[in-house]
Amino acid sequence: MPEKVLTLRNDQEAQALFGQHDRHLRRIEQGLGVSIVARGEELKVSGEETAVSKALRLFDDLLVVVRSGAPIRREDLEYALKALSDSRLIQLRQIYQERLEVPSRRRFIIPRTPGQKAYVEAMRAHDLVFAIGPAGTGKTYLAMAVAVENLTKGEVSRIILTRPAVEAGERLGFLPGDLYEKINPYLRPLYDALYEMMEPDMIQRYLNRGIIEVAPLAYMRGRTLNDSFIILDEAQNSTSEQMKMFLTRLGFDSKAVITGDVTQVDLPADRLSGLIHAQSILQTVPGLKFVAFSPQDVVRHELVQQIIKAYDEADRNNHGKAGAPSGQPAAP
Repeated sequence: MPEKVLTLRNDQEAQALFGQHDRHLRRIEQGLGVSIVARGEELKVSGEETAVSKALRLFDDLLVVVRSGAPIRREDLEYALKALSDSRLIQLRQIYQERLEVPSRRRFIIPRTPGQKAYVEAMRAHDLVFAIGPAGTGKTYLAMAVAVENLTKGEVSRIILTRPAVEAGERLGFLPGDLYEKINPYLRPLYDALYEMMEPDMIQRYLNRGIIEVAPLAYMRGRTLNDSFIILDEAQNSTSEQMKMFLTRLGFDSKAVITGDVTQVDLPADRLSGLIHAQSILQTVPGLKFVAFSPQDVVRHELVQQIIKAYDEADRNNHGKAGAPSGQPAAP
């Protein structure tokens, strides 16, 4: 039976590669049908020749992750195993080459799927990017990471984060508190993502100095946003008029990323989603990029991906019975 030996650099590298209680090794054995024996900094892999070859390729990819300073997460290992048998998937090492440097204890953020990698590449190459897809695909999270990286590298002088507070609709006035207290719950997800990228004291300094601004979409009217990285989140809940207003705020040396899920529109039935409208009329405009995510790009709990698939299947089965939601035409 063929046997190959892999020698690692040091004990720390071995521990990161093997996982707690060698759980990564056991999963690889199960997934590829090989036998793996670890002795110190040496790995012996035995089994069928094809399986052993796949295991060595897999370890090469995982070592790229380890040597970049990142931990091997379960989803990394599962993805790498899938990539061995699916030629449509890119190698794990290629994903990790797109890492984003951020000034937090995490040190960097990594796109973890081909869709996320394409998204990061689009944001680096274009001044205006639309990211459309289901929850859990990292649309807002990665946009925030690129924005923070641009700010820390001096490529922009400020970050502006905005989203419509449409969920409250006309009922906003009935909520307790002043205007800030009323709208803050709708901006909270942007703060949550921001605190993943930067240290709290740095965020507070930047907020106080206006280097980072978090505001509802209505506050963008009448402004020209120069030298900024602007993120419009939950854009499916903007009206077509608001979307036009936002897109025409883009100034010199600025970038904008618009994120949303066209299946989760909370607008009244008689209002057209600005994201769906933009998707239908801007596809051929040069200089901007649309990035579409699929359930395969979901990086939350594995149940989230299954839930999204179940809803998509139900929608397909019901297609034509009830039609599209009133006021919201089917996306192209």
